[in-house]
Amino acid sequence: MLDVSRSGYYRWIAGAEARAARQAADDALVAEIREIHAEHRGIYGALRVHAELRGFGHTVNRKRVARLMREHGIIGRHLRKKKLTTVPDRLAPPVAGLV
Repeated sequence: MLDVSRSGYYRWIAGAEARAARQAADDALVAEIREIHAEHRGIYGALRVHAELRGFGHTVNRKRVARLMREHGIIGRHLRKKKLTTVPDRLAPPVAGLV
């Protein structure tokens, strides 16, 4: 009726508790990420938030922190200037049209 195998259905049912525990852990981690992000005036991105969490003794992957920040719209500031590679000469005459 559901077009899934019986073993697959029961495996999914058995994993419901693990999925709920993972969601609760993610929610708690997002709360800490928001706290760290707000504490540093919204400047910290995923790398620095990950370093802070590791400093507090949490064992968490950097990619998990980045995924949670992306999913919840937590964005750090980009403080680097855009690299300017071509500087036009303002005194040079314009190029003649070839067409």
